[in-house]
Amino acid sequence: MFKKVRVDRENVVYVLTDRGVARLFDGTLALDRSFRPLADRVPLDIEVSPSGDLHYLFANEWLSNGQNGRPRGEVQPGAATRLTFRGDGRVEPTSQPPVAMASRSGAPWSEITCEQPVDGGVWFGTTRGAFFERRGTTARYATPSAPGIEPPRFRYYAGPRWLRDDAVVDLAVDRDGTVWILTRTGLNGLAFRAMTLEEKAQWFTRKIRSRNMRFGLTGERRLQKPGELETSEIVDTDNDGGWTSYYLGALAAEYAVTKDPEVRRRAWESFGALERLREISTVPGFFARTIERRGFKFSDVDRWRDAVDPAWEWKGHTSSDEMTAQTFAHAVMWELVAQNADERRRIAGNYVPIVEHILAHDLYLVDVDGKPTLWGRWNPKYVNWFPHSIHDRRLNSAELTAMLQLAYAMTGNRRYRDTAQDLFDRHGYLTNILSSMKQIAFTPGYLHEGNDMGNEWNHSDDELAFFNYWVLVRFAFNDELKSRYRAAVQDHWEFERPERYPIWNFIYAACGGKEYDPSGAVWTLRGTPCDTVNWPVRNSHRGDITRREESFMKRELVELLPPGERLIARINTQPFILDAGDGLTDFPGDEYLLGYWLGRYVGAIAAPPR
Repeated sequence: MFKKVRVDRENVVYVLTDRGVARLFDGTLALDRSFRPLADRVPLDIEVSPSGDLHYLFANEWLSNGQNGRPRGEVQPGAATRLTFRGDGRVEPTSQPPVAMASRSGAPWSEITCEQPVDGGVWFGTTRGAFFERRGTTARYATPSAPGIEPPRFRYYAGPRWLRDDAVVDLAVDRDGTVWILTRTGLNGLAFRAMTLEEKAQWFTRKIRSRNMRFGLTGERRLQKPGELETSEIVDTDNDGGWTSYYLGALAAEYAVTKDPEVRRRAWESFGALERLREISTVPGFFARTIERRGFKFSDVDRWRDAVDPAWEWKGHTSSDEMTAQTFAHAVMWELVAQNADERRRIAGNYVPIVEHILAHDLYLVDVDGKPTLWGRWNPKYVNWFPHSIHDRRLNSAELTAMLQLAYAMTGNRRYRDTAQDLFDRHGYLTNILSSMKQIAFTPGYLHEGNDMGNEWNHSDDELAFFNYWVLVRFAFNDELKSRYRAAVQDHWEFERPERYPIWNFIYAACGGKEYDPSGAVWTLRGTPCDTVNWPVRNSHRGDITRREESFMKRELVELLPPGERLIARINTQPFILDAGDGLTDFPGDEYLLGYWLGRYVGAIAAPPR
């Protein structure tokens, strides 16, 4: 049983157990054999004096590992049960029980088990995790903030991302600022390391390159046991092409900023993976969601198709999500990476056949079975079937327009421009794009192949919209359209502003937005954990949050929690949710890279001093 944790003046961590005093050796907790006469004895209590010496209380004596080894004094059997500080700072035995911890209203959890004052605040242990209460200006333990954003009063550490279990027995803070939290099942150390945003970007780059690349695609790892990366494997997902596109976007922005030839090489490497998705398909212009060697597919067995090469399979049923990602990726490669006509021909040679496939099939993505895929639909009969209160009408109009604009920029073929103009004039696609997000509302009853399209907010729609905005605005047919598109982007950005999401903010800035939220974006980047496992997170019990009434958007909180206290998830996940996660997925972290490098690209984040 674990009872107490203390740190002496040499920064040595000791833990009192029912078997004796243990010591931390290079990350391993083991019974301390440093003082042989004490090695096999179990103290009643341990304490550290103001001078930093460790003291031991036994049934009949009081000893210290300092003071030249002299006994500190005798104790009458049964007269003392613990060591305590006197008013002059000295340690002495006492039989008085410890002062009961008062509950703390308004804290993340009110059942306090221990506390430790530090510069700028107090650390508290509870029956449901630990938290730091800020009482000064120090930012050491507070969420790294940004100009104009006040650090939160509390930082909460609970769940397996931070602790072995949440029942905190004791805690102590060492000289380096590491917080040692003792729970029922073991010792936990929270070490706080200062990093620049670029250092964190470099960390994520190394992590992705070493852990999350598969055939040039950016992938996720699936864990057999929660949090145990050694049990993981990198697997195929529905959106491998999409996530790779966004990683490529980060590389393109990084190259635009740094002109680093290695970054440029990696960008072309990822682009080659997107080429492979189209080339492996047996349907001209149709591209795969992902690829795998035959027999190793992980997900959705019924969606896999035979490749010409019998050693490979490819995943069909491709969606508008993937198409939007492809459009964004080809656009940033065209703008930010390509250096000559040959490279631009290569980019157009991969993208234009996809657009041609959609035009040839009446504005649908058509799979090997000759049928439109579930979500690859931009025909007016489908798009305008939705009322303006369902976002798909606005979104799908924007998706197709972006495709046609990019194909026109690549080829100069007026057919693409004329097709877009016809959709504007005859089918209201421009009106759809310019419709306000304020119209979007609960609109049940619109069933598409069993899916009720208006019964809840799909956060993936926000993701797709913003990546389309990059192409809509920057590749607009003319300045008048560009100006009108910018108004639509601003309308949506104001809708999404509370999320403080870097990518939304910096795409808005790249589209000409002047009143975006760089402080909120930087706040998110600073607080983003380097740990990318989707650990279980539970916040619904907390006393320091304000719940929001049930809403169409599923925002469960009034105020956004710091990134380290909420679920690690993809950018298409609602960030205002309270409880989620299972610890069985390791995400790449490409969202951080895209957010950071877009911030550098638009000038919102300064280069670090060299």
